Amino acid sequence: MADVVQYRMERMVDELDDLERRGLFTRREISEIVKQRRKFEYRLKRPSPLKQDYLAYIEYETQLDTLRRLRKKSVPRETEDDEKAAKKKRKRTKKSASDFAGVARVLEIYRLAVMRFKGDIELWFRYLEFCRLRKNGRMKKVLAQVIRFHPKVPGVWIYAAAWEFDHNLNVTGARALMQNGLRVCPTSEDLWVEYLRMELTYLNKLKARKVALGEDMGTLVRDRREADEKQWINENKDLFMPLEEDKGSVDESNFENMESKKKLDLFREQGLRVLQTIYSGAVEAIPSSFSLRQRFFEILEGTDLAQSEDMRKEILSDMKRDFSADPEYWDWLARLEMTDNKSTQEMSENIVLSQMQKAVQVYEEALENVPSAKMLDQYTKFLTDIITPNGGETKVSEPSSHIEHCISHLLTVYEKAEAMGCLTEDIACRYISLYLQLGRLDEARKLAEKLCSGTHSDSIQLWLLRVSVEVRCVTKNSVSPSKADMLSIFELLRSILTKFSVSEAESLWLMALKFFANQKHYFEKLVEISLISVAKDVGSEYGFSLPSAIINFVLQKDGIQYAREMYKRFLALPRPGLVLYRNCIELESNLASVGDKNSLVNARKLFESALATYDQNTELWRDYYSMETKLGTSETATAVYWRARKTLRDSAALTVLPDAL
Repeated sequence: MADVVQYRMERMVDELDDLERRGLFTRREISEIVKQRRKFEYRLKRPSPLKQDYLAYIEYETQLDTLRRLRKKSVPRETEDDEKAAKKKRKRTKKSASDFAGVARVLEIYRLAVMRFKGDIELWFRYLEFCRLRKNGRMKKVLAQVIRFHPKVPGVWIYAAAWEFDHNLNVTGARALMQNGLRVCPTSEDLWVEYLRMELTYLNKLKARKVALGEDMGTLVRDRREADEKQWINENKDLFMPLEEDKGSVDESNFENMESKKKLDLFREQGLRVLQTIYSGAVEAIPSSFSLRQRFFEILEGTDLAQSEDMRKEILSDMKRDFSADPEYWDWLARLEMTDNKSTQEMSENIVLSQMQKAVQVYEEALENVPSAKMLDQYTKFLTDIITPNGGETKVSEPSSHIEHCISHLLTVYEKAEAMGCLTEDIACRYISLYLQLGRLDEARKLAEKLCSGTHSDSIQLWLLRVSVEVRCVTKNSVSPSKADMLSIFELLRSILTKFSVSEAESLWLMALKFFANQKHYFEKLVEISLISVAKDVGSEYGFSLPSAIINFVLQKDGIQYAREMYKRFLALPRPGLVLYRNCIELESNLASVGDKNSLVNARKLFESALATYDQNTELWRDYYSMETKLGTSETATAVYWRARKTLRDSAALTVLPDAL
């Protein structure tokens, strides 16, 4: 191994001499470069080198070559009057061995890395990107290798075809690569879509070439603004009056336009044939893929092809035939009716209302074909997005006519979902939230009570929503609720909190603690309920986040003494959780770091108590030692370390622990 490394280092002598001779690096810097390279070479020659070893070597050589190029550019300009200085300048700027050695070395390291890790496709792509950026002429060879090793990866074929198409301008070669890739990976959606994009891009380039030569006009890219302007002009022909002086040139201009239109139609027809051929092949290869048809439809919408409307209808009919039982298809089809290049603010109310009615008709047809909860969920989401396009629970104020129509229809859909028995938890939450957005608190309150006492009595989200509605109702007229209102909310919370486990009702616990934080009587009752709930979750690591939350509330409200009393009550429960111990230790450690000696004693007691139960937890020993090194003495830190060595059974943990020490 040493002989091989020495041989490779000796081959760098010419490059290093050239760097020193040109004044780009000093002798001390070159010595450091040799030292680093020798270290990397030994790492690569060990019995089992890691991928990170190769990447670290590549990163070092890349940065070194970048520094060399920067220093070469920043060579001070010499005055041409001095002949010796001018010769020295030409000598520095002339290409030499050091200009090529850095890139060659990185390429060699990449070659060794991909031969060592042939199955790492990410490493292959990094290799390809480096070859593409440095343009060193090895790209074709590397592409052939990666295709040989990874023929089943569609991205490899797409990358190779893109390089042939964009860099080499070789359309024939790119097409052959795409077709070979489709033979090997016929079920790849990306390959079919990129193949179509490449063919249409090629046709558009041919069209652009004709336009540049003055032989044609227009492109295959659909311009929606131009289409809207033409439609408006055709609908308002009576508003335009032709000038008398232009009558003589009408025949000549019409003849030129007809000739140009014929040439344009040739490209549009060819593009349509390409789309039809690739579409039929893709559907035959992947008949069950809805996303593939959707992507083909989007490409068709973005290009101006001959008889595109007929092709559009064909794709839509095929999708309806094959995916009429898929709710995702109906949701996409309905949202397609609302798709427009203008925002809803720029469109008139009548247009928005007509589009919404068409989308609603699609959803109603979907419910007849697929009467499911998922279909209703997408239906209600669509209408909710129209009412509140920015999301959230923003209150709806002064709605427009189409928004009012949408709200009334959405309420009808919710009632239909409830009648069909398809009112899922998410739909029910949106149902109640709609009443809240409309400011109808009483109706939201009745609905939440009805749903929580019915089929959704086990839904924690609905209970949370019901409690928030109750809180809004009691605080609607006054900031401070009455005693009767406080009691009713507490009884409601107690019935819920005793029903669900701590881990399930975490958000409800936090809401209850926040609401009753300044009510000492009710807060103490919540603490008693939490003690019973936490005791039930013996051994539950997550459940003990509730004591931590209560301790933090008490600390902020009453101070450290009451917080200590509170965490002692929780630590007295059977088998307290490690999360609770960590929270209490952090609390005492923070106080000890500002000079409180009692806090340091309390922190040590907490560590000892935690280690009595979790003596095999390496992180706990590590934290204990870290605290002693910062706040204790060297004797106490050493004692903790040797106790950890004796107690921990995991030998791997014993090797990791001293690193932190």
